[in-house]
Amino acid sequence: MCELLGWKASGLHEASSLLFSSCHSEPEGLTGDTCSQSPLSINDGSVEEDSSSRWRSIRVMYFTMFLSSVGFTIVITSLWPYLQKIDSSADASFLGWVVAAYSLGQMVASPIFGLWSNYRPRREPLVCSIFINLSANIYYAYVYLPTTNNKVHMLLSRAFVGFGAGNVAVVRSYVAGATSLKERTNAMANMSACQALGFILGPDRVDVSEETEETIDQVAVLTSNVLFFIVMFIFAVFETIATPLTMDMFAWTRKEAVLYNGIIICCIGFESILVFLVVKVASQRVGDRPVFLAGLAIIFSGFFVLLPWGNHYPKIQWADVKNNSLISMMSGVTIAPNSSLEPTGCPYEQTWCQYTPAIHLAQYISSDFLIGVGYPACNVMSYTLYSKILGPKPQGVYMGWLTASGSGARTLGPVFVSHVYTLLGPRWAFSLICGMVAGAVVLLGSVYHRLIAFSVRHGRTVD
Repeated sequence: MCELLGWKASGLHEASSLLFSSCHSEPEGLTGDTCSQSPLSINDGSVEEDSSSRWRSIRVMYFTMFLSSVGFTIVITSLWPYLQKIDSSADASFLGWVVAAYSLGQMVASPIFGLWSNYRPRREPLVCSIFINLSANIYYAYVYLPTTNNKVHMLLSRAFVGFGAGNVAVVRSYVAGATSLKERTNAMANMSACQALGFILGPDRVDVSEETEETIDQVAVLTSNVLFFIVMFIFAVFETIATPLTMDMFAWTRKEAVLYNGIIICCIGFESILVFLVVKVASQRVGDRPVFLAGLAIIFSGFFVLLPWGNHYPKIQWADVKNNSLISMMSGVTIAPNSSLEPTGCPYEQTWCQYTPAIHLAQYISSDFLIGVGYPACNVMSYTLYSKILGPKPQGVYMGWLTASGSGARTLGPVFVSHVYTLLGPRWAFSLICGMVAGAVVLLGSVYHRLIAFSVRHGRTVD
């Protein structure tokens, strides 16, 4: 582990050196840098030299992004084994906090470094963040030295590493500012490619030297990816549909929908924290698979509650009526009262508004509560089970698959729900989601006996 972190540290040091050596290449108008620069002349040689130095700085940003991705994948794939090694009292639920610490640190640091780069040369927050990242990774490499609370030290080290990784915003903003509109697409694509390359090459540095004949259960791996896809797909649908659904069903204005849904999401966030604590205890008592199954059942209940029932129909959105036929067609439908210029209610262009029963506010709140319980439980159990199934084997490629399945779900989910909801309405949209969740329950039940830890499968420990 120390050797791996040493490799990363040397790379970060190299990036820092390149950054210092290229400070003269940052255009003064972009960064406000005070490095000595000779006045620009209008001859072709000066223009060519300035362009060359500018692209050198951009390539340093590419390298910085690459190292950031490599460092992340080197650590994240070995995080769970290292945590178990340094502190036997750490469980899989604590792993979730360690992983989250990185994102929390990055979330805090990003606006700070971004604000700093707005008023000072960008090389200052970049060099500072690289130094923090280097120090934090050295701290991470030696968290095994303390005699007590090793897992707490790991938690803190990952938070500091995440804080150092907050320079991503500065890197991207620099490349955006240092390129013209014509150059920017290629530059951003190159940066994304460097980031992806780091994710690909990073795990290769973590290959263990010892080979064993014990293999990973590929059926369990595939099933875990499918289940994770469904879980992320469902949540993507939920977060996408919330605002248009409430505006259509409750005749909320845009301002009201943003405010009220923001309050609801905030409450769900606090609810999720409580769920994480409950899941920790529940998984220790009954196991990971029953908790996962219970989470799916709760999610199913949440979307089932959202199905429209009854004889009460949504209010139709106000619109300029152009002909008498539209008036006669809508004569039996309640028109939403509208005291402002903003139309509220269910748009008359959505024909299902005229025959689909309305969803009541109590239904929506109940559904939010249930999904707020089921989703975090399933999310935590997905990562936990997947990590246990992989065991001590190198996990880089497998974690890449899991990430890809989650990204695909968050890409397809909004597209799916926006089309189905607009064309067919909430009854069809939520019925299909209930079908997906039911399918996930059946899938989990069919391979229930295979979703076990690597060590249990090979008879080292008892489940």
